[in-house]
Amino acid sequence: MAVQVYVPTPLRKLTGNQSRVGIEGRTVGQLLGNLENSFCGIGEKLLDENGALRPYLNLYVNDEDIRFLQDLDTPLKDGDRVSIVPAIAGG
Repeated sequence: MAVQVYVPTPLRKLTGNQSRVGIEGRTVGQLLGNLENSFCGIGEKLLDENGALRPYLNLYVNDEDIRFLQDLDTPLKDGDRVSIVPAIAGG
């Protein structure tokens, strides 16, 4: 089941400068594990030492924030889009 993952510019050095990669996974958590297996080092940028999504990142499945769905247990289906969006702060 291929899901398109949209990678933000700061993480593209870990994906060989690819802005979009196809990864398989039945849930967001499984997808992130497979993303790490394909692109070593990206997992530590996305998840903390407890396996939770880092607070300065937002993940969207088809434009829906996973925090308002089932978080890392959010189910995925073939053709879904997952966007990794770094939080922007300013003043």
